[in-house]
Amino acid sequence: MGELVSHLGLGFSVALSLQNVVLCFVGAMLGTLVGVLPGIGPIATISILLPATFGLEPVSALIMVAGIYYGAQYGSSTTAILMSIPGETSSTVTCLDGHQMAKQGRAGIALGIAAIGSFFAGSVTTIFVAALAIPLTKFALGFGPVEFFSLMVMGLVFAAALAHGSMFNAVIAIIFGVLLSTVGPDLVTAQLRMTFGVNELADGINFAILGMGLFGIGEILRNLETSMSREVLKSTIGRLLPGLKELRESAWPIIRGTIVGGGLGILPGNGAVLGAFASYTIEKKIARDSTRFGHGAIEGVAGPESANNAGAQASFIPLLTLGIPPNAVMAIMVGAMTIHGIVPGPRVISSNPELFWGLIASMWIGNLMLLVINLPLISIWVKLLAVPYRLLFPTIIILCCIGVYSLSGSTVDIVLLAVFGLLGYAMSKFGFEPAPMTLGVVLGSRLEEALQQSMIISDGDFSIFFTRPISAALLFCTAILVVIVLLPNVSKRREEVFVEEDD
Repeated sequence: MGELVSHLGLGFSVALSLQNVVLCFVGAMLGTLVGVLPGIGPIATISILLPATFGLEPVSALIMVAGIYYGAQYGSSTTAILMSIPGETSSTVTCLDGHQMAKQGRAGIALGIAAIGSFFAGSVTTIFVAALAIPLTKFALGFGPVEFFSLMVMGLVFAAALAHGSMFNAVIAIIFGVLLSTVGPDLVTAQLRMTFGVNELADGINFAILGMGLFGIGEILRNLETSMSREVLKSTIGRLLPGLKELRESAWPIIRGTIVGGGLGILPGNGAVLGAFASYTIEKKIARDSTRFGHGAIEGVAGPESANNAGAQASFIPLLTLGIPPNAVMAIMVGAMTIHGIVPGPRVISSNPELFWGLIASMWIGNLMLLVINLPLISIWVKLLAVPYRLLFPTIIILCCIGVYSLSGSTVDIVLLAVFGLLGYAMSKFGFEPAPMTLGVVLGSRLEEALQQSMIISDGDFSIFFTRPISAALLFCTAILVVIVLLPNVSKRREEVFVEEDD
């Protein structure tokens, strides 16, 4: 316990510097903004802003990027409640009861309980992240290339199992992502691969370009073909602070949502997103009168909103301790760390403790800022909902092009941006989710490196993956997961969950 307190003391000394406090505030504000404005999302925003972080210290850059991520979870509840349009996928279920509460003149209470639940869940889960960091890191330090290879294989299989839509499509997307990661020099021989004579690809595909194209340009193209109604509720928002009755009704849903979201947020794939759906299902099943749900039940706002924020914070655990990104946003975080010369994984806590604990401490500061930002400024966020897409989308495209060109000053990068944008749009049209492909790109080079090192250690004997206890256990868990997911009942239920999510 004393060790944890001393580490957190170091973290707060880093996070409370003037520059880091300002950048945490900027990240939280930007996150709230992209959560409020449907059609952008934190993945695209972080990808666009990656070039802007080049001049910052690594810890400062990551504090801002992290603020955008969990800030978007707060902001997305505003559009879900006031417009019945989720700013983020994780706020989809908030629309069901949150918007009904708004129609009943209780919009302020819904917004207030969403902010309180989010603050509680974020704060508690950050303690969970800090407490798990040291033991998990010590455990992971015993991993060699063999164990890391098996761990990454398990992570990619989990990502496919929990990905939105068809598992087969997710596997194809992951494999394609792994293949994209091999563009450039071979890790051992330095022989160029799959560059097609394009000199700009000699160092591989820049992750910032990939992220901006898939999630920035691709998202805009997807939104352009759908007409989205953006009618903001005309009735008054009312009081923002819930009374004792609402707090009593929300207390246990907030606690349960925090536990469910924190647990699922660790899982690769859609774990953080599924937390909100799981929380809503639990609250509906244990309610004395389940018919209230869908008609303005405050538990249907408190539980899911707590779960999605807990999931957002918990997703930092596998990233910071094992170096495995559990979702697309964390994959972008890996890209940000790599850009700043940091190799994510268990050695970060010992080699760069200021970054590790500074980032964790900043989450508390960010959650407190978000509570202050969201409730008093709700009238400003409502006005921002009126920003027309005809101004918003061209601005995003221009920012993407400027950001990409600033990376190397090459027009080839602009062409790649367009190619990945079209690829992201095409993938969505044919039922392929870009997020698993992103995880494949991020983990692909590390997977290849671990495989090559393992083969050198074993003199080309693949049985090494099954003779080492930890590696064998990880691969056994992977095989069990594949069998479970392929069971007819589980496969059918999985498809039903995602159909409900789409609805």
